[in-house]
Amino acid sequence: MDVQPSVSLIRAQSYDLAQLRQSLESLLEPLGGMAAFVKPGDRVLLKPNLLTGSRPSKECVTRPEVVYCVAQMVQAAGGKPFLGDGPAFGSAKGVAKANGYLPLIDALNLPIVEFHGKRYETVSAEFNHLLLSKEAIDADVVINLPKVKSHVQLTMTMGVKNLFGCVPGKMKAWWHMEAGKDCDRFGTMLVETARAIAPDLTILDGILGHEGNGPSGGEPRRLNLLAASSNVFALDRAIVDILNVDPASVPTVAASQRLGLCSTVEAIDFPLLQPQALHITDWKLPDALMPIDFGMPRVIKSTFRHLYIRWIKEPRQVYAGR
Repeated sequence: MDVQPSVSLIRAQSYDLAQLRQSLESLLEPLGGMAAFVKPGDRVLLKPNLLTGSRPSKECVTRPEVVYCVAQMVQAAGGKPFLGDGPAFGSAKGVAKANGYLPLIDALNLPIVEFHGKRYETVSAEFNHLLLSKEAIDADVVINLPKVKSHVQLTMTMGVKNLFGCVPGKMKAWWHMEAGKDCDRFGTMLVETARAIAPDLTILDGILGHEGNGPSGGEPRRLNLLAASSNVFALDRAIVDILNVDPASVPTVAASQRLGLCSTVEAIDFPLLQPQALHITDWKLPDALMPIDFGMPRVIKSTFRHLYIRWIKEPRQVYAGR
């Protein structure tokens, strides 16, 4: 019998470290606290959204204060936290530095790692050629730390989409081209990536979100919200309900429902606030959706096909025979 997913929701208004730490403790308390997820000696990956270093005042990335407080809580539970992400452009350390991370993470002596890809088995045979971050798969615990944002290609980006950062940078471009003509397929790929990474805990930064033409071209929006769950699919389903966004319009949520991974809101346990207590009726979605494949010219697609055969298809055939 499936365990009922639980999503913890609270109001939180400040990134002040003392207040934020208290908010996070309250958020995790009904889930058993950080000790329910982290045991002494565990190597714990903290996976924030480190999208870009170019718009540090626009709330495009997970706030460093959230990462700092979560890292403190991991350390208090006896874990060994480290920070990692795979930005499409630039390094994790470079994007973190541009967004003011370094003073806080230096204070905790928190390592930043760059992601490197390795081939892994996935539940779905269709996506068994996924390259995923070895650092994420090898971690004892993965704590997913997304930012709530609108998205010009996927309507919304939350917990599931944030785990696409565990796909090596150049492979992200491949997937945009390979699956970009089919929103359902692209959403399914993102869900299978999330299922393969299998985060132990997702904590969503929604004190200040990013609405409009996200993931980076929109504007900050105060939501005064923190959310947490061991079930990333249920968490995303709860957030679209709070923001009054049609689940069918978000490819990751639609794919989660199609694969039986995402409960209806009525089937989710909310031990603290109910979604309606945090309801937002005027959240701004993108002005228009862009093609997921970026409308790549034919010559670029031809190049990607060559790279696919050389670096993905042939190695996959070898891998499949092991």
